[in-house]
Amino acid sequence: MATSQDDTDEKLLIRVEGAMEGIAPEAWDACANPSTRPYNPFLSHAFLNALETSGSVSGQTGWLPRHLVLEEEGKVTGCMACYVKSHSQGEYIFDYGWADAYERAGGRYYPKLQVSVPFTPATGRRLLVEDGADQEYRERALMSGAIELCRKAGASSVHWTFVTEGEYHRLGELGLLQRMDQQFHWLNDGYGNFDDFLDALSSRKRKNVKKERAGALCNDIKVEWVTGNDLSEDHWDAFYDFYMDTGARKWGRPYLTREFFSHVSAAMPDDILLVIARRDGQIIAGALNFIGGDTLYGRNWGCVEDHRFLHFELCYYQAIEFAIARGLKRVEAGAQGPHKLARGYVPVKTYSAHFIADPGLDQAVREYLTRERQYVEEEQEHLARHVPFKKTLDT
Repeated sequence: MATSQDDTDEKLLIRVEGAMEGIAPEAWDACANPSTRPYNPFLSHAFLNALETSGSVSGQTGWLPRHLVLEEEGKVTGCMACYVKSHSQGEYIFDYGWADAYERAGGRYYPKLQVSVPFTPATGRRLLVEDGADQEYRERALMSGAIELCRKAGASSVHWTFVTEGEYHRLGELGLLQRMDQQFHWLNDGYGNFDDFLDALSSRKRKNVKKERAGALCNDIKVEWVTGNDLSEDHWDAFYDFYMDTGARKWGRPYLTREFFSHVSAAMPDDILLVIARRDGQIIAGALNFIGGDTLYGRNWGCVEDHRFLHFELCYYQAIEFAIARGLKRVEAGAQGPHKLARGYVPVKTYSAHFIADPGLDQAVREYLTRERQYVEEEQEHLARHVPFKKTLDT
């Protein structure tokens, strides 16, 4: 589908692609990861394409790709990863209550449009346009294109989730609903090594971290960092078993196929860090991370043996060590987790923006979000008073 955004401007065109394979990788990546911005692996053509080619993302899984591509005089100057959703799973910004209320009132909430990276609760740009003087104009064109697609598809809404703070404000100024939540991130305050980080903690918290790290490895467990060409299918076979076990216990049906890990490893091995634990030579646990330009993104974890504190060691402390070694500015350890606070991770806000076609539902949700944002602000203030540092970091 191709549509003109302005009848007086025939140079600007938006087309809808049903697969990442229909978009030239170099054109997508020029918009998604321009050299002027820190690299985000989840926005790359390689990552999004691996989700599709592995069968993790498809119409059958409730994530039907409908990506928007903005062209000017035949040149791609913007793009947006967009999906028609038949459910609200795998998003980490929950709107089940909105769907239930609307359907009880006689409406139809699904399908809806989701502008996000599937199964990935990590902040990143969603309106992917080239840097320059026309940036906001192109962002508005993509937003308008998504709303037009929503109407043509008979969808109830469009949801931009885990947007940047700048996008949050710009989309809010254009009338979209604004939603706020929080995660816990580790921030690098110029530490030279892990001991420097420990020195920044209060005495009680420092002792607790040391106790947990010693306890995690007390059963002759060895930890390894695996990345790049050292990643093998044996690693992925082991990790997939962990992933399936964790997913089955948490939400019943894991989202990613076994093929995804092979596809993404082949496409972008240097962007992957697999932290594994071995005992008696056997891999017993693992934590999957992706490496960005200034951020380490923690994604999935699992194990076949239960050892106290091993989850904290592989997912949190090893991530901090790697980030310090690489000079990265932060670790984003995924959704949820107030327990991360005691381990040096601080509360930060996350943002999303929403378009709802029905005026009645829009108004009801708008009123709800006003109260929710106030709650998040108050929770942030409360948690900020309990960070484990000798001095408060700027979050």
